[in-house]
Amino acid sequence: MLQKGLVIIMLRFILKLFAAPFALAFSIAAALFSFILSVSDMIFGIVSSLVFIGSVILFVTGQTTGGIVFLAAAFLISPFGLPALAGLLVKGLDGVGGALKSFIIN
Repeated sequence: MLQKGLVIIMLRFILKLFAAPFALAFSIAAALFSFILSVSDMIFGIVSSLVFIGSVILFVTGQTTGGIVFLAAAFLISPFGLPALAGLLVKGLDGVGGALKSFIIN
């Protein structure tokens, strides 16, 4: 009975050794991607405003189809579109790293 418990403890230790580099990699990647996301969020916000202004100009000049296309593009590059989806992915990556850290600590 004692040997069986010792084997389980050793296997958990080996798994923790294998998980440690992945936890570190996930944490570094999440931090890097979070920084890149914050910078791109600012840039995409400016570009989204310019595209929105372009869509208003197209609506005023009577080009409804172009205005709708520009309005959809402005939404996609706004902080509520694709950058929000990227933010969810970064949070998921950070969550995986956190779960691995929790496994290593416990």
